[in-house]
Amino acid sequence: MWFRGQRRVMLRVLAVDDEVPALEEIAYLLRQDPRIEHVSTAVGGVTALQDMVQMIGTGERLDGVFLDIRMPGLDGLDLARLIAGFPNPPRLVFVTAHEECAVQAFELEAVDYLLKPIRADRLAETVRRLESMTPAAADPVPEDVIPVELAGRTRFVPQQAVWFAEAQGDYVRLHTDEGSYLVRMPLAALERRWAGSGFIRVHRSTLVSVRHVSELRFDGGRVTLRVGTETLPVSRRHTRQVRERLIRQFRDRPAVPGVVRARPLPSAALR
Repeated sequence: MWFRGQRRVMLRVLAVDDEVPALEEIAYLLRQDPRIEHVSTAVGGVTALQDMVQMIGTGERLDGVFLDIRMPGLDGLDLARLIAGFPNPPRLVFVTAHEECAVQAFELEAVDYLLKPIRADRLAETVRRLESMTPAAADPVPEDVIPVELAGRTRFVPQQAVWFAEAQGDYVRLHTDEGSYLVRMPLAALERRWAGSGFIRVHRSTLVSVRHVSELRFDGGRVTLRVGTETLPVSRRHTRQVRERLIRQFRDRPAVPGVVRARPLPSAALR
């Protein structure tokens, strides 16, 4: 059982360098630190930007970026300026062989400025600074689950697994990627239960999980949503609310030319 409370956060970081040996070295050193939970790597600034946009799209936490400066295509300082525009941007640590960019780095509110070759003790101090600037995470709140009776046994269907819920009289049918389940509960009661949890009414008989929506399409006055592998109609009454909610859901993701967003709403579908 989980309880609300504060706990020490384990750091999740991204290391970026255009030179593979240097990237492998910083990643190796970071993985030796017990305060680091996970290290991702990216070869070059463009790849790093794509990876970070995808992390945002999937809700993956990123606490810090260890960033080389001199890189072709998109250098570390330009990448840092783009990162600053992200919602809840990760902290920055510059890792470079060049001393002359330190002022610009700290203007970008860098946690630290490491010079190559990196010393393990110096990196440990940087990780300590990063840890001290990363808010402690609250223990996770238990996810709501719906008990479903199946041939004498009870299955617990987690809220996040539900694509959409469909009213069927005094019952609702929960649709997931593993199948559908019938539960004795009015749709209105489920809507109240999951209010504020990313579910939105799109039809008098349908409640949809925003996280599973991949497309909103207007076609000759008919509005539909792509949810999981299903296409669902949106009633005229709910069209405006649904459109505004979904656009707001994706609006804050950084729009970068040439970068494919995770689970995008195609611009053609929003016309």
